Amino acid sequence: MAATWLYPLFFSLSFTFSVLCSGSTESDILLSFKASIKDPRNSLSSWSNDSSIHYCNWTGITCSSEPSLSVNSVGLQSLNLSGEISASICELPNLVNLNLADNLFNQPIPLHLSRCSLLETLNLSDNLIWGTIPYQISQLGSLRELDFSRNHVEGKIPEGIGSLGKLQVLNLGSNLLSGSVPFVFKNLTELVVLDLSQNPYLVSEIPSEIGKLVKLEQLLLQNSGFHGEIPNPLVGLQSLKILDISQNNLSGFLPQTLGSSYQNLLSFDVSQNNLLGFFPNDVCNAKGLINLSLHSNFFNGTISSSLNDCLNLEKFQIQNNDFSGDFPDELWSLPKIKLVRAENNRFSGEIPDSISLAAQLEQVQIDNNSFTGKIPQGLGQVKSLYRFSASINGINGELPPNFCDSPAMSIINLSHNSLYGQIPELKKCRKLVSLSLASNRLSGEIPPSLADLPVLTYLDLSDNDLTGSIPPGLQNLKLALFNVSFNQLSGRVPLSLISGLPASYLQGNPGLCGPSLLSSCPDEHSKHHIIGLTTWTCALIFISFGIGTLLLAAGYFAFRRSSRQKSQLGSWRSVFFYPLRVTEHDLTMRMNEKSAVISKGAFGSVYIISLPSGELVAVKKLVNFGIQSSKQLKVEIKTLAKIRHKNIVKVLGFCHSDESIYLIYEFLQKGSLGDLICSPDFQLHWRLRLKIAIGVAQGLAYLHKNYVPHMLHRNIKSTNILLDAEFEPKLTDFALDRVVGEPAFQSTIASESPDSCYIAPESRYTKKATEQMDVYSFGVVLLELVTGQNAGKTETSDSLDIVRWVRRKINITNGALQVIDPKVSSSFQQQMLGALEIALTCTSVNPEKRPSMFEVVRALESLNPSPHLPVSTSDDNESLV
Repeated sequence: MAATWLYPLFFSLSFTFSVLCSGSTESDILLSFKASIKDPRNSLSSWSNDSSIHYCNWTGITCSSEPSLSVNSVGLQSLNLSGEISASICELPNLVNLNLADNLFNQPIPLHLSRCSLLETLNLSDNLIWGTIPYQISQLGSLRELDFSRNHVEGKIPEGIGSLGKLQVLNLGSNLLSGSVPFVFKNLTELVVLDLSQNPYLVSEIPSEIGKLVKLEQLLLQNSGFHGEIPNPLVGLQSLKILDISQNNLSGFLPQTLGSSYQNLLSFDVSQNNLLGFFPNDVCNAKGLINLSLHSNFFNGTISSSLNDCLNLEKFQIQNNDFSGDFPDELWSLPKIKLVRAENNRFSGEIPDSISLAAQLEQVQIDNNSFTGKIPQGLGQVKSLYRFSASINGINGELPPNFCDSPAMSIINLSHNSLYGQIPELKKCRKLVSLSLASNRLSGEIPPSLADLPVLTYLDLSDNDLTGSIPPGLQNLKLALFNVSFNQLSGRVPLSLISGLPASYLQGNPGLCGPSLLSSCPDEHSKHHIIGLTTWTCALIFISFGIGTLLLAAGYFAFRRSSRQKSQLGSWRSVFFYPLRVTEHDLTMRMNEKSAVISKGAFGSVYIISLPSGELVAVKKLVNFGIQSSKQLKVEIKTLAKIRHKNIVKVLGFCHSDESIYLIYEFLQKGSLGDLICSPDFQLHWRLRLKIAIGVAQGLAYLHKNYVPHMLHRNIKSTNILLDAEFEPKLTDFALDRVVGEPAFQSTIASESPDSCYIAPESRYTKKATEQMDVYSFGVVLLELVTGQNAGKTETSDSLDIVRWVRRKINITNGALQVIDPKVSSSFQQQMLGALEIALTCTSVNPEKRPSMFEVVRALESLNPSPHLPVSTSDDNESLV
């Protein structure tokens, strides 16, 4: 075992000897290096002896001119490369920089890289590198930057790293490192960036030697296994700009000289630990401070220091502690403040009217404190504010008429306070999704203008003194929650609000009436008691005359319909790729049954048809298609029917006339993924979600590259992903542009939803369809699987699509754990975070940064260590979790 590492070294020495003997040039060395690499995109096509391009101009190659022309840098990042990192690269005599980041190299860290003796930069980040860090790394004495982050590197950090005295950047974040951090960092006196974050198995105290790294500007240790106290020498890092030691198990007291010790500090995050102490009084001595996060610890006491000097502060997060006393008024008027979170403390005081000066304020959460006073008029003047949550306080007075005037406002929660008076008319906050005013003393009627808010989804007005009737217009909203219980409302409840919501949301209002409620509304039967016999007679005559007229009309229309069907059936043309044993007449008659319709989309309705054999098929009736000859139509659909892949729905045949096209697909029992996600009790085991994601990715990769001719799906969304009995996903509605024609396809997609959350942003300015657009749509579906939310109905706003919602949520909460579906067992947290990262890459605004579907398949498969483990449909099965 001890001699295993000698094999690559022996190979390297042999290779060196052969190169020297053969007199290989640098171009030969580069071509030898290329020979061991898999390059699916042909990104290295310029690397060729036959090329007229000088090797110094090859892709990724940079040469120096002194003392002679030679390669000094190889930068091949983000090229989808895989294969082997050959020893030949170290035969370049003047190689200084080697960057292979963001590729798919799947191997241990090559030992032979220790022979690249002049290397100053070695970057293998964001690959599939595994195994331990070899101690031979210590031989690279010239290294200034070493980056192995976002891989699967495991084992202990070798003490040999301490000999890299010139190192300025050491990034080992997002790996599987374990054990204790060695006490060797005191030798890395040039270090500027140290990143050991996202290593959950790294169980260690923070080495006090780090305090000797006087040039350190970034110390990133978040979300690892660090424990113990913050070492005192750490306070002496005068150059520190970013300190993130959040999400660990640190204990002890927070240093009280924070601002004095870190005057260059931009971001300070010690959240989610077990720290004690008080708010640092000198925090604003760090004039450039942007982010201060102390949340989820055991801090107490008051905030007595002035925050006037924190002019650059954007994020202030101290929630989930035991702070008390008056909340600092200065904070509300800081010019750059965007986020204020102080919920679950014991603060008192009022919200000053000077909040109007916080022109960039976006989010305020001060729930569960002891705030008093009125909602200030200045709140409605903050046009960037999209969330204001101050529930469970002592806020009183009337709501100001402009309290919801911010055009960005999405969430308001003022429940469990002492507000009184009427609810103002709400007309300007058109993006409002959630309004909770429950458990106050509000009176008057429910303002009808609520019904004009197009994306209002959650409305809780319960436990107040509201009177009058429920505005009928509210039934036109897609309300997921509508709670008006325990008020003094009266009158008829709109039927859709009764049938779609629990009855408990209406209880406590004796004056309300309607079906299934305790009180039924007065009906029209009483009128009939005063109608005489003559009136009944006239009515019967009138009814008889009407029935006779209807029968004559029905007979006429039935005759016309029969004639038209016979005419149409004569012009039908059919092509079946499987023995379906069904006629066009059978299809037409069965599709006229309303019960057969299962969904309606932009391209037409889908019907479930039972064939004479008892077999079920799905038939899609296309309603908008271009003019194509029968021959051309047959060619295009036959191209689709030849597709054979387990994750793509089979096209069984089609029928068409001059007016209609019926596409016949295989039927899948479980329906669509979109219907599953939209169901209120959606709860699916993570392994099944990952299986679905991998299957969809495999189907798309097959369409993009393996099937000839290559084709695009162009309409990826969760409702176009069907599931069989084993939850194997299958793509449907693929390549419909070939059937209906490009103009009809474009107009149909545009009419369906010009701002659909599945559509890539570049589609708004280019009509050329690309693989990257499919990748973006897949990324949206993957976000649905990870978050458990429907892409069009996030918890925030219909106008804030799931991509922007996730990115904003991550930025605001400083952690991706806030967006993953809480219904999934925490044992799958790391896999879900990995899938989230893939989804965010797929939905990059820049199309060039999106991976290919083959890359996506590999990345998703790497998340699944046990692909053959059976799973149930729920995370509740502990034997499988």
